[in-house]
Amino acid sequence: MFYRENGQFKTSYVADQQIFGVAQDRWVILLILAFAFLAIPFIASDYTFQAILIPFVIMSLAALGLNILVGYCGQISLGTAAFMAVGAYAAYNLQARIEGMPLLVALIGGGLVAMVFGVVFGLPSLRIRGLYLAVATLAAQFFVDWLATRAAWVTNNSSSGSVSAKPLAILGWAIDTPMEKYLLCLAILCLLGLAAKNLVRSSVGREWMAMRDMDVAAAVIGIRPTYAKLSAFAVSSFIVGVAGALWGFVHLGAWEPAAFSLDRSLQLLFMIIIGGLGSVVGSIFGAAFFVLLPLLLNQVPHWLGLPLSTATATYLEHMIFGALIVFFLIVEPHGLAKLWATARQKLRVWPFPH
Repeated sequence: MFYRENGQFKTSYVADQQIFGVAQDRWVILLILAFAFLAIPFIASDYTFQAILIPFVIMSLAALGLNILVGYCGQISLGTAAFMAVGAYAAYNLQARIEGMPLLVALIGGGLVAMVFGVVFGLPSLRIRGLYLAVATLAAQFFVDWLATRAAWVTNNSSSGSVSAKPLAILGWAIDTPMEKYLLCLAILCLLGLAAKNLVRSSVGREWMAMRDMDVAAAVIGIRPTYAKLSAFAVSSFIVGVAGALWGFVHLGAWEPAAFSLDRSLQLLFMIIIGGLGSVVGSIFGAAFFVLLPLLLNQVPHWLGLPLSTATATYLEHMIFGALIVFFLIVEPHGLAKLWATARQKLRVWPFPH
């Protein structure tokens, strides 16, 4: 009975269009943000930041970018890691070749270069769809792998093929500790997540969803397929490119082309499928599932006192992880976000029968 909008009257169109229409939702979000920004930095260890929180936040951002393309616009992509690599290498080259390049400008520049790259490889979506489009975007993955290993200027003529990011700093403030890196990634995730949420609620987002549901009918009512599809590729690639730059600069520090392999693209695709297609919060749920669950499965044998070798524990972890993925897809094909929405709906009428 405490989770209802009874007595919460909307007196303007702006109030009616709030992202969180129920006051309780707004308070919960504020509490979660306060906990993430104010409490976690004081209670989490450096290992927790480096092994769990920073990868989780960056993967949530990358999954959000992919969800805009696949979940909201219905354009399948298997080359997300390629767009992450473009963002990472573009940001690296901007800092390496331009003296005094600010970190935030380099991150945005990496996103912009990834956006151009995404639009170019999104052109086939104007003529093909489905599995054929997936193969076309997969070509981006192979192209970037070849470019990063064969073109010396991409790695600034590095003989080993690996690159290292410069020390992180914003307006003279050095970002050295894992806590500061976590706060930087979290702030970028919140800003881009808010922008994405507002964008999918706008006319542009409605065009994306119309193309996803039935592109022929959308074209009949006046929606331009070229603009809708390429704008989805542009926005998605920009967010993914920023996530790739953060992955290289903040999480890895030094990386090589193998850091953005095809496995990363498939992992991100599974994230949004399990988390929920066409859902901003589903991207975060999917990233949490993939980052936190393997760590939990790896610790369970130790908690139970089972003498397992490292190889056996790894194989067992992969088997259980795959079985859980299949289980979730069978039980709730719309992802964890749908379970969350169902729980909220039941809570609104509790304790009365639904």
